Amino acid sequence: MSAAPFRYITGDEDSGRWVGFPFRDGDIVISARSRSGTTWTQMICALLIFQAPWLPAPLGQLSPWLDHRTAPREQVLPLLEAQRHRRFIKTHTPLDGVPLDARATYIVAARHPLDVAVSLYHHSMNIDHARMRQLTGQQGPVVPAARKPLRDWLLAWIGNDADPREFLDSLPGVMWHLSDAWARRGDPNVVLVHYSDLSADLAGQMRRLARRLGIAVPEPAWPELVQAAAFERMRASAGWFVPAGGILRSNTAFFRRGQPGAAREILSEQEIAGYRARVAQVAPPDLLAWLHTPGGLTQPG
Repeated sequence: MSAAPFRYITGDEDSGRWVGFPFRDGDIVISARSRSGTTWTQMICALLIFQAPWLPAPLGQLSPWLDHRTAPREQVLPLLEAQRHRRFIKTHTPLDGVPLDARATYIVAARHPLDVAVSLYHHSMNIDHARMRQLTGQQGPVVPAARKPLRDWLLAWIGNDADPREFLDSLPGVMWHLSDAWARRGDPNVVLVHYSDLSADLAGQMRRLARRLGIAVPEPAWPELVQAAAFERMRASAGWFVPAGGILRSNTAFFRRGQPGAAREILSEQEIAGYRARVAQVAPPDLLAWLHTPGGLTQPG
């Protein structure tokens, strides 16, 4: 008998909302830590499922974020129950915090941790924290934290020795999420995708996901579907893809850059070497080799 999923709780998320979730054959769970390519992966799944370059509804309605506390679970579950298309559900929870059901496929999106960190820095400033606290029922006023310059913040992020299960957006937390998925990469219903692979070969990666999900796409449909998943195309219609609830100050800023390598423009070679030494303490070497030099994942499909 498998162990019960670990319960991850933050001010905004509660993985306990997965308990008792009624899975269906073909369900897709998209698991990625913040700023690791979750929305991009959701969009790709949507395009493969609906096989049209324009979605029939905003992405957040088609692919609800089950464990996000901005909407009551009692509201999200009926929305999923009413869906008649193949369901694809968003979560930022590691797979050890989600029920693992043989009927579902679990896609874990990964990104170079330093690119995740730079994106997190900018994303945090784009969140309307007062609105977030209102939607999640958190009490008390928002107390703005003193914001370090990006380079200083990034170095502090690298050196932070946080509890990975409590601080999921810390470097240990990001690596905990990915290490858990990496250990499961041989499971037939677990698929890993890398942000840099999507950037380098979007068409090839979309075809790979279609194969893993058992979705047949007519050959003439591919060019439009790939174009619809392009970063600039999504950025141009940002309001259709961002999280619901008005929690962002700018929808367009949600799609800030979309290209890897931001940290190398900020940190010195010595600081990059310090990052590599630090991350080697919290993740296995084969996972780090893939994260730092994508394209070599040996996984069926």
